[in-house]
Amino acid sequence: MKAYRHLLFDLDHTLWDYDSNVRDSLTELYTQHRLADLGGSSFEVFFHAFQATNLELWDQFNSGQVDRDQLRAIRFQKVFTKARLATSQIPKSLEDDFISLTSSKAKVMDQAIEILQYLGEKYDLHIVTNGFNESQYAKLKASDLERHFKVIVTSESSGFRKPDQRIFAHTLREIGTISEECLMIGDNPNSDIQGAKNAAIDQVHFNPGNIQSPVPATFTIRHLSELKDFL
Repeated sequence: MKAYRHLLFDLDHTLWDYDSNVRDSLTELYTQHRLADLGGSSFEVFFHAFQATNLELWDQFNSGQVDRDQLRAIRFQKVFTKARLATSQIPKSLEDDFISLTSSKAKVMDQAIEILQYLGEKYDLHIVTNGFNESQYAKLKASDLERHFKVIVTSESSGFRKPDQRIFAHTLREIGTISEECLMIGDNPNSDIQGAKNAAIDQVHFNPGNIQSPVPATFTIRHLSELKDFL
């Protein structure tokens, strides 16, 4: 095994529990904005509409089809349409409220803090995320993850998005290292695993759902604690 010195972590779905934090936030906003009064949609319908829409839009963002402003401008329009709610009834502050509230949530993936404490004694830890500066730094602070990382690179700060190898090249320059000394850990087969491959960086696919991946990784784990088996 290579003598890794630097571990590069994705944030959402890998360390920060995106699904739980988003569900909690949408539950609060559904009540706050009285969306049930609009009729035609239970919270579960609304939530599943959000999940499907958000996944679609982030795939488009990662591939460069939409930018940050476009994603945020159309997200709830698409959610309301999918949930069969009138787009004319979208509260004006809903997107901003969603960003602010979700970014303040603190839930992390099971044993995330413990594994970072363990790994931080042996390696330098860094973040490489396609998220936006404002929200990602807020998430890191709210969840007490920030203190574990030396370099934090976002698509916004680097000007590139995973799987573009240039975001990894930017990260290596920021750290002051080479690809052979790094290992990327993330949940997304395309942006994290293929992206790291593009930059000649070994990869760990965090795959808690044991979903068949189209991109083979150097290592595959279902729980973060499994990193102790080889790191």
